[in-house]
Formats: sequence, C-alpha cells, structure tokens
Amino acid sequence: MTTKPIRVCLIATELKGFGPYGGFGVLTYDIATGLAKKGLDVFVAMPRKEGQAPVERIGNVNVISYPLPACNELNVLYAGLKFVLPFAGVYRMIDADIYHSQEASLGTALAQIASPDKKHFVSFIDPRNFHDWTIEWAHRNLNKFEILKYYIKYQWETGGAARRANGNYCHTKHIIDKAKQIFWLAEKPGFLPSPTRMLEISAAKAAAPTVCYLGRWDERKRPELFFELAVKFPDVKFVAVGACLNDAVRDKALRQHYLRLKNVEAPGWLSEKESASILDRAWIIINTSTREGLPVTYLEAGAHKCAILSHCNTDDFASNFGFWAQKGDLADYEQGLKFLLNDNQWKALGEKAYNYVLNTHEYNRVIDQHIAIYERALAR
Repeated sequence: MTTKPIRVCLIATELKGFGPYGGFGVLTYDIATGLAKKGLDVFVAMPRKEGQAPVERIGNVNVISYPLPACNELNVLYAGLKFVLPFAGVYRMIDADIYHSQEASLGTALAQIASPDKKHFVSFIDPRNFHDWTIEWAHRNLNKFEILKYYIKYQWETGGAARRANGNYCHTKHIIDKAKQIFWLAEKPGFLPSPTRMLEISAAKAAAPTVCYLGRWDERKRPELFFELAVKFPDVKFVAVGACLNDAVRDKALRQHYLRLKNVEAPGWLSEKESASILDRAWIIINTSTREGLPVTYLEAGAHKCAILSHCNTDDFASNFGFWAQKGDLADYEQGLKFLLNDNQWKALGEKAYNYVLNTHEYNRVIDQHIAIYERALAR
C-alpha cells in the first residue's frame, strides 16, 4: 500500500515572485521548493499581492492567496481577527497535514481556527520586541503610544497563535531566548536553520579589492554608509546591488549623488545567478542596517567565501566571520574595512564562514530536518 505524501501548508506574509518581497519571501520560497522536490505535497498560503491570482503554481508548489479587507497589516491588526475570519476557509480548503508558519502572523491564527485538529508549527525569523518596533515604524511617524498599541495587538493575536502551536522553532540561535520572552512561550523554541544552496563557485575572487552590498536601499538599511565608505576607499571597488523599494525619489537621489564615484557600481536588482556571480568575485559583503534577523545575504556571503562587515551580529556572524561594527557609524565601518583588507584577513574569515554555512545551513540538510519534524509529528 502506497503512503500518501505529507501535505504541508507554509503560511507566509510574502513570497519570492509575488509583489515586493525580502528575506522572508526568499526563505519561504526555498523551503517550499525544497520540500516539493523531496516529494511532499506543498502549498503556500499568503495575503494577496497586487496582480496575484487566487491560485497559482510555481513548479510543484501551489500558491493560494486571499485578499485582506484593509489596506495594510497595521489596520488589520487594529481591527482584530473578526474581519479576517472568513478567510480561514482558505486553510480549511487546503486540508494540509502540517501548517507551518514562516513567522507568526494572522495566517497562523486563521489556520488554527480552520483546522484545529491538524499539526501547527511556527518558525520565528525576526521576532520583534517593543524597541524593534520603534525602529521599524520610525519612518511612518507613529508616536510611542501608537507603537505600543500596535505591539500589544501583535502580541495578543500572533503571540496567542504561537503559544497554541504544536511546536515552535527559530531560524537563528540568537533569537531563541528572545522569542520565548516576546511570546510568553512555555518552552524555548528549537533551532531549525535557514536553508542555503551551496552553489558552485564559478569565478575566482577579483584581483583588486571588491566589496558589495545586497538588498533594499530603504532608510533603515542606511546604504549611505556603504557609499560613504567608497569615498574613503577610492582604490576599492564598491558594488551596490538593489534599489529603494517604494521610493523612486530617494533612489534617484542616491544614484545621482554617488554614481559619480569611479569606484562605485549600482546595477539595480539582479537575478539569483547574477548576484551569485558578484559574490563569487567579492571579498567582503557589507551590511549597514540598523537591525536585522539573520539576513539571507549573510548565508549567501558565506556560501561564496566572503567575509562580513556589519553592525548586526546575528548568531555572531560578523564577529566570527568578519568585523563587527558595534557602534554602527562610518568610523566604525572604516576601521572594519581596514582590518579586513589588511594582510587579506578577509580570506581566512571567508573560508571560515563557508565551512559554518556548509555544516549548519546547507540546503538539503535543512530540508531533511523539516521533513523529520513533520514525520515525527504525524508518527510516520
């Protein structure tokens, strides 16, 4: 008798290939496609993005989307679950054996309401405490009272869903205690790493010192620091991959101001293959963000033997595999870049990063860990 494949529904807020997305969307895509390749019946359920059809298919992955009744998540959270309850039917229709949320969200609660007798898991990617929310929402001109109301609502709805889950996990080690505290969990979440494809390195490192930036140019990401470093290091090549996500005026201003520098390139958004080609040749990846979870770019950098220069030291990536710019100002980054370039310190640190990513985050290893959790839950 043939065993029916496990049906898994990944609950997401974004997905690579549908509207604007970041690291969450890339991670969900990688996990979904990896599980499908291993023979699981995989669905992704998410709020509908502009231009997205209710049902679509990426390879062997079914993508089901539903419209939210409000224009943004903030309004939905203020309104409460009652306005989104009709969309719980989407999760009942999927009829998965496992519902696995990539970060706790309203979808987590809806899936539990729709299918209380199924298995529910949450993977925390970047849980946020009150201080984190003040940073996230600073550019939206919310005062601390409004942020506090949002935080309490977030805690009440997504925190409750996390506590009701059959199991909680963290993509990174450093957020295990943080997630337990934020969501008042009875036990510490387990460690379930982010998957990273160890793509074959197709080109040698550049002969001249080369550093890169990969990601959005939003204010919180502070790409200006990267460009100002280019002013300080005219003999180093700076490649800034990405753009401002929803601010064409800011994007244009940054390009006009900094692309006059001869050592700066800004090719915009690139395909995975094109980004990999840049990482092949880069010596160091620079992250200038004020705060991060574990950026996908850290793992990609390690997979391509790049050292890391960053203010955010998630899972000790910067301090172990590069330079931790603790103060986060330009002088700190300048000191870090000098250190990494001196006597080619970046090279040994890049090799060290590669070995860690290979042994902890390698793609097939992590996908197999997911499947083992599902099989244990279903007693297969």
